[in-house]
Amino acid sequence: MPGTVYTFTESPIGFLLLAGDGERLAYLGFPHGKGAIQPQAEWRRDASIFIDARAQLKAYFEGRLSRFDLPLDPRGTPFQMDVWRALTDIPPGETISYGELARRIGRPTASRAVGAANGANPLPIVIPCHRVIGSNGALTGFGGGIETKKWLLALERGSPPPAIEQLHLL
Repeated sequence: MPGTVYTFTESPIGFLLLAGDGERLAYLGFPHGKGAIQPQAEWRRDASIFIDARAQLKAYFEGRLSRFDLPLDPRGTPFQMDVWRALTDIPPGETISYGELARRIGRPTASRAVGAANGANPLPIVIPCHRVIGSNGALTGFGGGIETKKWLLALERGSPPPAIEQLHLL
């Protein structure tokens, strides 16, 4: 994405990469897992951007914010955008299955496609794809890893776990 600027913000799950046009957030990347995003060569680092996003993420991780109010610029297909909009309607700490999410967007037979759209979410946490689970109740794929997904759900349910870095030491 030409003109992309980025910065990092510290969190209990590690440093997060924030990238976009400087005003609208387009990517939130994890430091580890299959969803790890690295800055592209043409991106420019700017520590002065996304002040509001960093403040809201800090409040979220402190348990003081449950819904984000940020200018976003996710890029995806119309179907992906429908899925991502529906994700923001899932209350914090609650979970639904891929099948239920497919029903909510009016595509009851598209649970696999919903899973693929969930996996393509460029703004995890802000667009809460961690709230979607398997039909059997199991925690399934998440760009930041299953431990991070478990951690985020515990945080939203009011039982803040230790920081992820500490979990790796146990």
